[in-house]
Amino acid sequence: MATTTVKAYGTTAPTEDLKPLDIERRAVGTDDVKIDITYSGVCHSDIHTARNEWNGSTYPVVPGHEIIGRVVEVGNGVSSHKVGDLVGVGCMVDSCQTCSSCQKDLEQFCENGATFTYNSPDKHLEGKQTYGGYSTSVVVDEKFVLRIPENLDEAATAPLLCAGVTTWSPLRHWNVKKGDKVGVVGLGGLGHMGVKFANALGAHVVMITTSPEKGKDATRLGAHEVLVSKDEDDMKKHQNSFDFILNTIPVGHEMDPYLGLLKIDATMVLVGAVEPLKPFHGGNIIFGRKRIAGSLIGGIKETQEMLDFCGEHNITSDIELINMQDINTAYDRVTKNDVKYRFVIDMKSLK
Repeated sequence: MATTTVKAYGTTAPTEDLKPLDIERRAVGTDDVKIDITYSGVCHSDIHTARNEWNGSTYPVVPGHEIIGRVVEVGNGVSSHKVGDLVGVGCMVDSCQTCSSCQKDLEQFCENGATFTYNSPDKHLEGKQTYGGYSTSVVVDEKFVLRIPENLDEAATAPLLCAGVTTWSPLRHWNVKKGDKVGVVGLGGLGHMGVKFANALGAHVVMITTSPEKGKDATRLGAHEVLVSKDEDDMKKHQNSFDFILNTIPVGHEMDPYLGLLKIDATMVLVGAVEPLKPFHGGNIIFGRKRIAGSLIGGIKETQEMLDFCGEHNITSDIELINMQDINTAYDRVTKNDVKYRFVIDMKSLK
């Protein structure tokens, strides 16, 4: 297959900084959409992969799975997008489309392995792997290209494609609705989106944090209350009162204090800690028939529903816009929790 060389930023080893690279993109096929990338969000998963912290990276790595851009070319068979459209690409660029998960619009759980936006074997270029959004352009199958509402701020929309759908999916799957008492644990890139979505869905939102100083910002984002988890008296007041808890803590932690907050038959969903958790007491779920669950991103249909909801309610992420050349500094700041609440790269700086 014919290819085109484009500019990108990536790394060739886990201990190296990201730097300018040239990568190959495939020519536009019958069902493909070519996108000129305008903004690319920075996700903690980018850092984990670039630094091989999940032990599965193949180099060179070009991260980026929160892609916003304009369509500049479409294949002859494309009917859902046209040149000039504002579009996005999230964490996946392909799946088998035939397994039971794909048939249920759950491509993220593709039983034959979804093709992720970066660091996955590329189905179209033999022996190659996928490269992400830290680049000037990308070619993607139309089924994995999402429509972006034109009323939303382009740059601030980018993190919706990962952080947004990661928090939206469990809120929808567990049917969070008006009047529910919803706790969001952790006010970071995921947590701030969880607060915004739960509020927009009509829930009574409680920000659960170890840091009292985050209370003011949580209220600005849509939280109705702030619960400091280190305050034993306050935690007791909220015992057995939550319909749902979205736990966005990204590292192993004690879960027993949060389990005690759940009502009978209520659920706490983990979306942040992709690593071992500390042991918890079985009695805290047995007495109350409580549930601990996990959730990944969403499928393409659900991601589009989330974007449409954001368009209707004017929801975007709180971001700090950076140039591509500042990415290594941004990575260091993310690891120190020094961003409110997501970095987004202005890709004009690469062009």
